Amino acid sequence: MKAVHFGAGNIGRGFIGLLLHQSGYEVAFVDVNDTLVSLLQTKRQYTVKLANEQADTFLVDQVTAIDGKNIALVAETIAEADLVTTAVGVSVLKHIAAAISKGIELRLAGSREPLHFIACENALGGSTTLKHLVYEHLSPETQTLADRLVAFPDAAVDRIVPLQQNEDPLLVTVEPFYEWTIDRSAVLPGHQEIAGVHYVDQLEPYIERKLFTVNTGHCCAAYHGYLKGYTTIQEAMKDPSIVAEVRGALQESGAALIQTYQFDEAAHSQYIEQILERFINPYLVDEIVRIGRSPIRKLSPQDRLVRPASLANQCGITVTHLTNAMAAALHFDYADDPEAVELQETIKKHGIHRTIAEYTGLSGQSPLHARAAEQYQQLGQWVRHGKE
Repeated sequence: MKAVHFGAGNIGRGFIGLLLHQSGYEVAFVDVNDTLVSLLQTKRQYTVKLANEQADTFLVDQVTAIDGKNIALVAETIAEADLVTTAVGVSVLKHIAAAISKGIELRLAGSREPLHFIACENALGGSTTLKHLVYEHLSPETQTLADRLVAFPDAAVDRIVPLQQNEDPLLVTVEPFYEWTIDRSAVLPGHQEIAGVHYVDQLEPYIERKLFTVNTGHCCAAYHGYLKGYTTIQEAMKDPSIVAEVRGALQESGAALIQTYQFDEAAHSQYIEQILERFINPYLVDEIVRIGRSPIRKLSPQDRLVRPASLANQCGITVTHLTNAMAAALHFDYADDPEAVELQETIKKHGIHRTIAEYTGLSGQSPLHARAAEQYQQLGQWVRHGKE
């Protein structure tokens, strides 16, 4: 079996590529990083190391790589594949859509075997987004045929893969825990299930559970940790006050998830504790500025802070920790992050209330808006006092 995977970075190699290999696929990575592509083409294998006491390692072989700029070759490889996956970031999907559309056209011209495209991105409906972008490049007739033979099942993925520098540039260290969930209802007959993947009939609850627990907790720790001068999540999570903020935020988002999707309360509490344990893994070094980057995206209405806060507010749940995390995100002034720079310039030019309304979608009449603005001012006083 052959799989094409877009994105040969640490997540692509250490998570998706590893599971595909363990499920019997030969993986062709597609990337625009010339160095990575050349190394994978030459070595045709790499090592994945777990961040645990035993430092367990796995060899992933029978791999190759394709220059993502070689559209014709990418399309030909897709046309011959049994599965196509991505881990490139939602904002990059539009850049690979044209190559995928050409691959679909070639596939439909020569085969009637079903083909699945699974976007493994930190977003709601990543595969659905990819489908819309790809279909923009297809004629109506091709779209009609593709609807019968090509599927884009949405997925939820979860594995912490920190930034790292290794002597072997292809070696990648990942946490032992992982979760990859795929919407079975969108899968076509004849699909070969991937070993280690959890297939469900309703995906949205699992996507939101992951986003509003793992990603919400991670960025809460990052933004509060940044304000206190910590450099890694592991350092920040040794601070009891930050742990209290993270736990409080996850209890707020958890209460909303339980009400909305009828998750078992005890099971979800255990899930929260499991997430908190993952954040303090001593064998991982996860930089705060990596987790905190792109604060505008993370403050957007459907993302990890505002969406669970709004959901909790609609459920009648008192929200204070999630809004405090929003306030901390609004103080994220990391100079090497373009979104952080833009956010700070907007605050200086237009003030905190207009900035909150613009980036979070929370109107001035929203209690969440008022609370986040108040907490922003309180954190600002604390930050100024700490620098004096």
